[in-house]
Amino acid sequence: MRLLVTGAGGFVGGHLVELVRRETPATSVYGVVLPHGSLGWTAAQGARILESDLDDPAAAAAVIEEVRPEGIVHLAGQSSVQQSWLDPGGTLRTNVLGIVHLLDAARRLSLRPAVLVVGSAEEYGPVSESELPIRETAPLRPASPYAVSKVAQGALALLYGPAGGMRVVLTRTFHHTGPGRGEAFAESSFARQIAEIEAGLRPPVIEVGNLDAVRDFTDVRDVVRAYLLLLAKGEAGRAYNVCSGRGLRIRDVLDTLLASSSARVELRLDQERLRPADVPAQVGDPSLLKARTGWEPRIPLAETLRDLLDDWRARVAGVSAPRP
Repeated sequence: MRLLVTGAGGFVGGHLVELVRRETPATSVYGVVLPHGSLGWTAAQGARILESDLDDPAAAAAVIEEVRPEGIVHLAGQSSVQQSWLDPGGTLRTNVLGIVHLLDAARRLSLRPAVLVVGSAEEYGPVSESELPIRETAPLRPASPYAVSKVAQGALALLYGPAGGMRVVLTRTFHHTGPGRGEAFAESSFARQIAEIEAGLRPPVIEVGNLDAVRDFTDVRDVVRAYLLLLAKGEAGRAYNVCSGRGLRIRDVLDTLLASSSARVELRLDQERLRPADVPAQVGDPSLLKARTGWEPRIPLAETLRDLLDDWRARVAGVSAPRP
């Protein structure tokens, strides 16, 4: 099988490529990264790296023509809600046009790959307590430019894919973390600050945003297993929640990280870490995913957060952390 992974140099892409090379070594993996962008640790996993800006239709077409993929996992895009408020136009352009250009190129070549388009729980927006846990039938109420871009991405994929005879499956992935997570996300920012405090590189103060928000956390290594299962078994035209089904306050996540450290810290609110429109609670129902694929999360969150903190300790020390 020829598998194309867009956004392969990113956090999730690296873990996905690692899983494919470990569990299905006969698969030929092609990873798309931005020109001169970070490869993360994807190249070390044996993926063939293609540099391309999918905002450019000609560049996307060249990738599809070279690879002629039998499967596509579309991860590329701008993934930060906070960044989407700073650059809404760029977020919409990148997240919407990339999938259109890819699927249009496949259609023109009469290719019929299975396509997994990775969306976000942010598409659901604010929900009432009576709507928790969120099911795939919940209305979409996007509350940020990022969320709007992901709704549009999924809707366009379901138009373009079937028109070309492709089986397109969507995810609405809830919060996921683990080693390699970027510091734009709360738990990774906490881990970096703790590691720097331990190393004596900053005073014992952790800057925080909204600690009362509730999120559904899953280990990224469990999430990429779900992606491969959905690519193989997901029903065409369906969206699947990828989540643990358990909600946790951000404050509790921070407490779990601190429990793995001897550092004694002060918490300080940073107004810049507060979102203009925050979603108070996001907890998903993974029943549809489990029924279709048999997937279950395997890695406890405490282990995930220890691995994340150890990864940041290694990064702060300037060494390469082994991937669990």
